[in-house]
Amino acid sequence: MQILDSHTHIYPDKIALRAKDELQKAFSKTMIDLPIKDNLFKYMDEAGVSKSLVAAVASRPEQVVSINNWLFSIKDDRIIPFASMHPYFEGYKEEIKRIKDNACGIKLQTEFQLFYADDEKAFRIYEELEKLSLPVLFHCGVELSSKGEVRSSPDRILNVLNKFPNLKVICAHMGGYLMWEEALEKLGGKNVYFDTSDSIREMSADLREKFFAKHGFDKILYGSDFPLENPKTEIEFINSLNFAAENKEKILGGNLKKLLGVSKSL
Repeated sequence: MQILDSHTHIYPDKIALRAKDELQKAFSKTMIDLPIKDNLFKYMDEAGVSKSLVAAVASRPEQVVSINNWLFSIKDDRIIPFASMHPYFEGYKEEIKRIKDNACGIKLQTEFQLFYADDEKAFRIYEELEKLSLPVLFHCGVELSSKGEVRSSPDRILNVLNKFPNLKVICAHMGGYLMWEEALEKLGGKNVYFDTSDSIREMSADLREKFFAKHGFDKILYGSDFPLENPKTEIEFINSLNFAAENKEKILGGNLKKLLGVSKSL
């Protein structure tokens, strides 16, 4: 079985220590290691992970191109690149075409980027992604670094799904970190993928069973959220659950391969 991690973050070596310090303060959480490519590969090897989705986030529009240049430069047969994009970046059409040629999707982090998931300003981004069949990975639910309103709540994601029914959407943190009941109610059974990062182990067993009963096993993706978590920990937990082996295989890699398509040679 090929294990694919659908949620990791790394940074250029020269800024990784600063990024680690800033994010640890923002999240009030200690990272397991310096968030660089070599360390990601080390933890992947320990966990038996073949490939990892590396998500890049541009906090400001002017960062989009330079962050993507770096992401494209580290492309590797073990990295599934999800590029940066910002709803206020005016060169979005040209950049999304470049992303189509060099990456597998984009990541949006509404709390860092200061927009709401269902903001009309973002619709032009979703239109291009839908047109080019590129997925978008949203941070969903509460953001530990923010004390304000949740900008990517399940109801806002549902608004996006209703407006763009063919958009490929991955909702991190089981559809809404610390908002799982609402995510189950509003997004369960919809045409949306959930990743397990920081959530499947925190949910109650009862709620977890309700999730799988309503949403099934075909649109759940294993994600570690490295460097905040160890990839091995989540894999061991998923393997400990009382699911059929074929469903574990779907979650641990098969569903992500299907989502991205064989054209990505995963």
